Amino acid sequence: MRFTTGSFRATITGIVMRASFLPRLRRPIAALCSALAALALAAQPTHAQAMLRDAETEALFRDMSAPMIKAAGLDPRNVDVVLLNDGSINAFVAGGQAVYLHSGLIGAADNINQVQGVVAHELGHITGGHVISTAGSKPATGITLLSLLLGGLAAAAGSPDAGMGVFMAGQQAALGSYLAFSRAQESQADAAGAQYLSKAGISGRGSLDFFKKLQNQEFRYGFTRNADAEFYSTHPMTADRLTYLQDVYEHDPAWNAPMDPQLEARFLRVKAKLYGYLADPQDTLRAYPDYLQDAPAHYARAYAYHKEALMDKALAEVDAMLRELPDDPYALELKGQVLLESGQPADAIPPLRRATQLTGNNPLIATTFGHALLATEDKANFAEAERVLKAAVAKDRENPFAWYQLGVVYEAQGDTPRARLASAEQQLMEMQLPEAARSAQAAEDGLPKGSPDWLRAQDIAMSAQALLERKGKKK
Repeated sequence: MRFTTGSFRATITGIVMRASFLPRLRRPIAALCSALAALALAAQPTHAQAMLRDAETEALFRDMSAPMIKAAGLDPRNVDVVLLNDGSINAFVAGGQAVYLHSGLIGAADNINQVQGVVAHELGHITGGHVISTAGSKPATGITLLSLLLGGLAAAAGSPDAGMGVFMAGQQAALGSYLAFSRAQESQADAAGAQYLSKAGISGRGSLDFFKKLQNQEFRYGFTRNADAEFYSTHPMTADRLTYLQDVYEHDPAWNAPMDPQLEARFLRVKAKLYGYLADPQDTLRAYPDYLQDAPAHYARAYAYHKEALMDKALAEVDAMLRELPDDPYALELKGQVLLESGQPADAIPPLRRATQLTGNNPLIATTFGHALLATEDKANFAEAERVLKAAVAKDRENPFAWYQLGVVYEAQGDTPRARLASAEQQLMEMQLPEAARSAQAAEDGLPKGSPDWLRAQDIAMSAQALLERKGKKK
């Protein structure tokens, strides 16, 4: 197992305005100011969030969502379910065909069925064309601008109090317009998600259970239902959603459908490894004590011990898994990772090579394998490292660490132009735009004119320059 991080960029409004619920706002003026700020964010630069990538997790997400994606009339090959490193319980879409799940949501979910319910709901946003900062905010912004204009005229005419009154009334209308649109989208997504679960033969029990979790969160934070709360919420009231969905799901033929036991077992493993990766080691060891001897517990403790640099204990946990499942590719991957990061790259090669083979050259696992081959500093391994890493980026070009490692191979072989091209690929993905432009230009200068690599270097240089110019205009 190897979690890697990357950069995710989405509009801030796509996150702020899709909160599951808003706390009760005691002061209407403060609420309106918050709404104004949220509307203004639609024109602001994007905000980066850390994306977590792991081969086993991504395989689980693909398999558990594929039936619902098909039910939604979409192609599973074109829809991504992406994990973000954020401890809040949230999920959202931000345009395109991608569902973003927070790590906090995975930690809060009790079973795979609950996660499927969330994904089905978000698919409803995709098929409904719901993008937070477009259709809903345009009429709201129009009302806002109109109120500013009228308020300014009233103030200029010598009545500042009247001007402020017009302004505040306009903001209230703008906020109401936006939130009503958002609530309508949520209701549509609820209905669509229920339909996709039904078509896929998946019970809605998990969806209901997860809504109950959200309702408990509301109670915990002192949220009470009143006129203000209903007005300022971006979503329909959770109690209303529960009432509607319970009636829909209980009359659905899939209501009594059991959870897929294999998917559930895989989910528990992924949940445990994510906890082990993110949590403090002592918290992990309390949550997964030694008397638990199942695969999830071994996973979590292996990561906790590895983070504490207790290599022998980490390897003992992995070997306990491999005794039960000797050809488990993800346990083999974890063993290789522990050995590699403990300074034993040569010992890491056999389990990583086997894990790569068992997963059909999964690009994330292959990248770790290529890293181990290079880390031996044995030039006899470099040709295999090049083959492995080129295959990895061919399958997954959005893997900056693979490009970095491939650049190391090219540089070691004296192929400086392709080393610069690999660096440019990595730097562009990590939004290191000046560096990407320079690396791409250096690659272009040294590559055969008109070759595919030369053309790619030109593309990167132009893309980096265009992004730099766009950033400059926003300042």
